[in-house]
Amino acid sequence: MHCRPRVMAPIIHPTKHCCVNNYSETIVPHIHPQHTTIVNHEHFKHQHYFPQSTSVVNEVTNQHFASLGPAPFPRPRPGFGGFGGPGGPGVFPGYGPFGR
Repeated sequence: MHCRPRVMAPIIHPTKHCCVNNYSETIVPHIHPQHTTIVNHEHFKHQHYFPQSTSVVNEVTNQHFASLGPAPFPRPRPGFGGFGGPGGPGVFPGYGPFGR
């Protein structure tokens, strides 16, 4: 069975303070008694996260041109969407019996 690790609250550290020390030398005899302490260690793994998101933008452009040449499609005929047809006059403005 896998147990979830404990997650602690974030630690906010105090402001770092730097100090310059000046030293002088004095000899002092010391006696050092000895004592043994058993230390149990617990290891903390600090995991840092850097979330990132991504966006996609699709841009579309177009242009319209007024061309002064022959029509790239057949001119409308009467009774088929042209003058007097189901679409009435002006289905293709500028073309037809009164256009170019």
